[in-house]
Amino acid sequence: MREFPQTFDQKCNCRVTIAKKVQTGNVMQAAYYDQTGLAEQVLLLGEVADPLAGPGEVRVRLRWSGVNPSDVKSRAGLRSAEMPFPRVTPHSDGMGFIDSVGAGVPASRLGQRVWVWNAAWGRPDGTAAQYVVLPQHMAIELPQATSDEAGACLGIPAMTALHAALARGGVAGQRVLVAGGAGAVGHYAVQFCRLLGARQVLTTVSGPEKAALARQAGADVVIQYRDEPVAQRVREATQGQGVDRIIEVDIAANAQLDLAVLRSGGDVLVYGSGKPGIELPFFPLIVNNVSLSFFIVYNLAAAERACAQATLAGWLERGALIHNIACRLPLAQIAQAHQAVEQASAPGNVVVEIP
Repeated sequence: MREFPQTFDQKCNCRVTIAKKVQTGNVMQAAYYDQTGLAEQVLLLGEVADPLAGPGEVRVRLRWSGVNPSDVKSRAGLRSAEMPFPRVTPHSDGMGFIDSVGAGVPASRLGQRVWVWNAAWGRPDGTAAQYVVLPQHMAIELPQATSDEAGACLGIPAMTALHAALARGGVAGQRVLVAGGAGAVGHYAVQFCRLLGARQVLTTVSGPEKAALARQAGADVVIQYRDEPVAQRVREATQGQGVDRIIEVDIAANAQLDLAVLRSGGDVLVYGSGKPGIELPFFPLIVNNVSLSFFIVYNLAAAERACAQATLAGWLERGALIHNIACRLPLAQIAQAHQAVEQASAPGNVVVEIP
């Protein structure tokens, strides 16, 4: 973290930034940045004014905060070097308990255990803090069968995977290729495709450890792309027919492969790209009637989000899902958490514990 008034915290063996105390009202601990850049240089930990719930809002006392690629890209300035707000508390996903409600919100919600979504989307105040205030529909009850940490993995990883499996008529009866089946989104996508009745679930991974995770999630065919001919393996596994749907984490890297293994009339559902620009060959796309769909989970239509949330709730209540949490760190080590996501060093979800 960059230099700022600090004290040494023996418990976490790290330097902790102490922001200037707010002179009025109560304060809370929060991580934030006031400029974009490297995690260790711009992320600060200090005291800020704690928020109050307004009409139609709830305040959540957070326990866990999820770290996602979009969080680290925003902090790094990869989308824009300009700050959207003077100060940003990062992270859109989180889990906690509702500790106060605003006017118009039923008092029965007090004490409710919830997961939250879009906390830092178009807002300055995310979940890397002790409290967050949100419109009440953005705090969803978390079933008791689901762990606290898993609640911080639902807003982006799980909902992205689920929308990709539900969209365009769903995956029932389909052969589906999930790119990166051990990743934060891919691991959920493999499970969701299986639960939604996919005929066959294939996935690509980078090595043996991730292959084991993908098989645990329910993949029928796991292909280690660094050592195996992916297109050939897919053709063999599908008897030369190709796959009906691809859930794509990096269209820039995998576009040529996708066209090689997708059946005529198939769908590619894209939620990520490793490059800001992509180039696609027109003729193979049009002659094979390929449907190419792009989406970002932050902007799901209300009906699509409601459908996905209802479907997810049923599985969570039954304890039907495996939550692949690869890294848990305290809030004081938020820079290390961001680095783990940036470097893809953790095969799964990265979460931060709120003190």
